[in-house]
Amino acid sequence: MNYGFTGDGVDLDACTASIRRGSKSFHIASLLLPRGTRQAAHALYAFCRHSDDLIDDQARRPDALLRLRQRLDRIYEGMPCDHACDRAFERIVSGHSIPKTIPLSLLDGFAMDMVDRRYRSIAEVKQYAARVASTVGLMMSLVMRTGDAWTLARAADLGLAMQLTNIARDVGEDARNGRLYLPLDWLRNAGIEGDAFLRDPRFTPALAGVVKRLLDEADRHYLLGHAGIARLPAGCRHAIRTAALTYQDIGRCIAQNGYDSVSQRARTTLLRKLSLVLRASRPVILCPDRVAMAASAPADPSVARLVAAAADAFALAERQRVATESQGSQIERVTSILMDLHRRRIEDRRVRRLQRWQKVAHLG
Repeated sequence: MNYGFTGDGVDLDACTASIRRGSKSFHIASLLLPRGTRQAAHALYAFCRHSDDLIDDQARRPDALLRLRQRLDRIYEGMPCDHACDRAFERIVSGHSIPKTIPLSLLDGFAMDMVDRRYRSIAEVKQYAARVASTVGLMMSLVMRTGDAWTLARAADLGLAMQLTNIARDVGEDARNGRLYLPLDWLRNAGIEGDAFLRDPRFTPALAGVVKRLLDEADRHYLLGHAGIARLPAGCRHAIRTAALTYQDIGRCIAQNGYDSVSQRARTTLLRKLSLVLRASRPVILCPDRVAMAASAPADPSVARLVAAAADAFALAERQRVATESQGSQIERVTSILMDLHRRRIEDRRVRRLQRWQKVAHLG
């Protein structure tokens, strides 16, 4: 079965080059996907990466976000702009019934970055993570033709976990760029004033406690995400599990560094990544109480609206597919009956001709 992309080879090559340059971890994981799904994933990543780069560019035009929204409008109108990633992404959204609200939410997350917003609580941090990361997880799930609400919620959990890990890893780098994603209430409880930290980013044991708390929250979502991987198509599980374990390992490196993400940056070596690829070939074993907890877990409030939109779009597409196949089956049955009648008429004419010849021969 082909799960995805059948577009122009030049566009696909450009998209593949984008993921190879932008994320070695995701590129390695994507190589484990079935060919069609891998190509669709590259197209999806390329559009998201291109959009993110435009927003992060210090020389960006003031109307960069507006222009991205206009490009997205054209994609959903079936008339993408002359960019390889736009053309490829248009094929993905039309071929996999991705509702527009999901990539729009991704752009909303980029808008939050543009204003250097502060986040008062972990709930607000996760609202941001839902937009910039869970949206990608939801689109990937739809690309893999998996769209029931529970599995979509678990895909969104993986997105939340990975983004929380990103935030934990980049505390110092973000602060030096004037950005702060850690929950302000957690910082206050640890005796850290957000603006003072931004003026002079320094690692302290108190900050380590905040980073650890963030990674603990990420681990809770990783657990839920791993439970959901079992619902994905068998050929896709290894790749998604590889991506999840690779990001979890970043958290492990941060912990080994004493949760110091200010004076050092956690990194995973290529050899370590390859070992995780091997480990990911087998399911992550969860204890029974955690399996039961995951089975009944609702979507996180930060992603509930997006999960519902994705599930509704998938259900509608499935109903349309079944109706089309049913209509096609009915047409095939009618066609078969007509062809059978036609064959019978031909056979009846042949028999009558033969009978006439035999009668003539007998009279002669």
